[in-house]
Amino acid sequence: MPKIGLLLLLLLLPALALAKGSLRRNALARTPPMGWMSWELFRCDVACAPDDDLCIGERMYKAQADALARGGYVSAGYVGIHMDDCWEEKHPPRDPKTGRLRANATRFPSGLKALGDYIHGKGASFGLYTAESPTTCGGYPASSAHEALDAETFAGWGVDYMKVDGCGPKDYYAGGYKAMGEALQASGRDIVYSCSWPAYINGGNESMQPFATFINDGCNLWRNWDDIQCNWGSLSSIIEHWGMYGEALVPYAGPGHWHDMDMLLVGAHCVTEDEERTQMAIWSISAAPLIMGNDLRNVSAASARILLNEHAIAVSQDPLGQMGRRLDAATSPTQVWARNLANGDVAVALYNAATATPVLPPFNAAAPGKVAWTHTTQGYYEACGGAGAGAAGRPLCS
Repeated sequence: MPKIGLLLLLLLLPALALAKGSLRRNALARTPPMGWMSWELFRCDVACAPDDDLCIGERMYKAQADALARGGYVSAGYVGIHMDDCWEEKHPPRDPKTGRLRANATRFPSGLKALGDYIHGKGASFGLYTAESPTTCGGYPASSAHEALDAETFAGWGVDYMKVDGCGPKDYYAGGYKAMGEALQASGRDIVYSCSWPAYINGGNESMQPFATFINDGCNLWRNWDDIQCNWGSLSSIIEHWGMYGEALVPYAGPGHWHDMDMLLVGAHCVTEDEERTQMAIWSISAAPLIMGNDLRNVSAASARILLNEHAIAVSQDPLGQMGRRLDAATSPTQVWARNLANGDVAVALYNAATATPVLPPFNAAAPGKVAWTHTTQGYYEACGGAGAGAAGRPLCS
């Protein structure tokens, strides 16, 4: 298991000379979206018993909305309940009379308008999924060539956020994602538009991506790269990808348009607590959406404290909206990540990858009262051990 040490600070430092972009900013998602999404743990499990709240169905999503509100997540900013794939009726794929998509009537007996109303009643927003292809990645009906009708349908259900996947011919994406962006804007409802287009083109080479086109087509955020899997190897590979391509990514992130590093594994019981803190800090520094991929009914107290840490969330949601980046060479096992903030401060993350000797904070981390995610005279920090964690107060993580 790699040793990971990670430090998150707020310091009064000179502003970083990061690349600039003069791009049109979308009106929605002025800070990175926050919420919860079903895919990481629930996938496409549609084998539902009548009282099943562990599969893709109305009962499960209502239970997650209840837990989102009850656990204090809504008040902390995690406002979205995002449905993913496999909610659709397959046979027939569209209503024979209206041509509209429909939810599976067995698993969603009340319909999606009623489910959206329930979610809204919890103070949360309603996120839904489709794809710019004939079928979704799970083989369910999707929105290719039906963008205007589907956007009207989604708006009528009270949808606030649409994740639009690929899953089909790549030569359709340029026209299809543009059409969906126009349709959502014409729907009469403010709907945040999450595009998966970049994840399917150019082999993950961020320097080749037409980010300006994504923004001009109305995308408020986009999935850039591989889906996160529930393990440290996957999580750390995403950190490395963002570190490697920071120079290409930074100019195109900002209010209304964000690079999506994929779901938070915090509380999913598949990485260590130290690794959870590492993800929360790097995602916050990177201005990535904070969308949880756990079961909100089964989050440990320690994981909840990480997710609800007001200081990390403040960095994530900083109104300047400037993405942070890795400042060190790719070969360095001890890395400094930094992000400019609206008040002139800079948020800094010290990331100790592999078996590197930890980067030490500019204060005594072993001093009395210095524990993980705690205020200091310089700001605040996240250290993997806190007081007395190791020799000379070095934070130890395994």
